[in-house]
Amino acid sequence: MNRLEHKVALITGSSSGVGRAMALRFAREGASVICADRTRDTSPVGFEDDKTATDELIVKQGGKAVFVSCDITDRAQIQNAIRTGVAQFGPLDIVCCNAGLYRAGHPFHQIPDEDLDACLNVNIRGTWLSSQAAAAQFLRQGSKGRILITSSSSAIRAYPYQAAYSMSKAAILNIVQSMGLEYGARGIATNAICATGMRTALTRPGADDETYRAAQTGKIPFGRWGEAEDFANLALFLVSDEADYINGAHVVLDGGETLSSFNVSAEGVPF
Repeated sequence: MNRLEHKVALITGSSSGVGRAMALRFAREGASVICADRTRDTSPVGFEDDKTATDELIVKQGGKAVFVSCDITDRAQIQNAIRTGVAQFGPLDIVCCNAGLYRAGHPFHQIPDEDLDACLNVNIRGTWLSSQAAAAQFLRQGSKGRILITSSSSAIRAYPYQAAYSMSKAAILNIVQSMGLEYGARGIATNAICATGMRTALTRPGADDETYRAAQTGKIPFGRWGEAEDFANLALFLVSDEADYINGAHVVLDGGETLSSFNVSAEGVPF
């Protein structure tokens, strides 16, 4: 406990899923948390049993948190979230660039332009702007910092029917490497978690489909989907002082899934 005592953390996409899990875990470890998201409400289709807003739940549990409305594709909103958090709790120590979206379900030649545009705008541009703002804030403070970016196991291997999403998450890995190289000497560590599908609102359609669920778990040596808490546990380590020598890394969190293979039949049905 108290591994993040006196730390201030900003987390985008914190209202549901792995962002919410990180916020709750960091708060339990002593961090003051800036919960940034487009909406304060927890997703109605998520797996959270308690639908209380993340910041409100943290405060109810004795922690410190504030919610700031933030669309990561808008630079001004990201900067406002940072200013609000710093005014409330003091200098930042941790920024988790977690907000993103998932688009899948079409073979490469049929991916709609709107899916491509959404992945480029939110997953790449949004992460780019959030990471820029985080680095700029740490430099203004003249302090060390941790930047943790949510990528995907699909950034390091091919998955069928989600090329636009996979491409956007792969681009994030170069952002991580570039930042790790440029800012490491200033004590700013940038890392990414490459996770397989966690049980969150984003993956609810697949998790509720018995055929898809069986196919997915059949590719994972551990035989289960990842949970948001699995992600939060790894994130806690990567933003803590225990990870002081980790920089520019892409840490895979997939239960061993990337050790297996995917096949696609002639009819285009994954099996």
